[in-house]
Amino acid sequence: FRTAPLDSGEIGGVPYSLWVLQEGYSHPHPDGTLRADATVTLVAGEGPVTALVDTGGPWGGPSLLAKLSSHGVAPEDVTHLICTHGHSDHVGNLNLFPVATLVVGYDVCHGAGCYVPNGLAKGQPYVLDPGHLEVVATPGHTKSHVSLVVRATSLGTVVVAGDLFEREGDEEEWGALSEDPQEQERSRRRVVAMADVIIPGHGPPFRVIKEEEEEEEEG
Repeated sequence: FRTAPLDSGEIGGVPYSLWVLQEGYSHPHPDGTLRADATVTLVAGEGPVTALVDTGGPWGGPSLLAKLSSHGVAPEDVTHLICTHGHSDHVGNLNLFPVATLVVGYDVCHGAGCYVPNGLAKGQPYVLDPGHLEVVATPGHTKSHVSLVVRATSLGTVVVAGDLFEREGDEEEWGALSEDPQEQERSRRRVVAMADVIIPGHGPPFRVIKEEEEEEEEG
């Protein structure tokens, strides 16, 4: 397969569209420090779910609320928060959405601390809207990393992948940030096999173009 950048952070679809509200970044400095913030993605439409995938760092709360408001979404409209993993630049604004069901790694929680049994740790998806939205286990970057799969968009299947993919073309860097590189490699291969578009944790969305697609185009 090969990849190609998208020219937009908006992906239409029925019943769900996606908007990249904040494009993540990761900038290492010579003194060993790293300045980073996570990609934040809104998933909404005609279905029953209005979800945010990752929430950015706590320093960005006011900006996040303003971006949601520009899409007509109030904090109480968000039904689900999907945090791909527990690093601070991904979970920093959970408190802004008090009525949302929280999916943080393999933990699912709603209300005042009610934790819900689920099969993510066993590799079973946590389904938000059958046939359209599901959270899947994608361990490696952290042991309980998850991704959101959005089907039937205008570009096919979109996987909002958190730090499973740092960015497009991250082959030389993701391994150093991984808790389990072998497991992450397996997760990356599974996602590449299912995805037409990947939204990574610290960069813009990109298309995944399989060899058979290129052969069809050439034919």
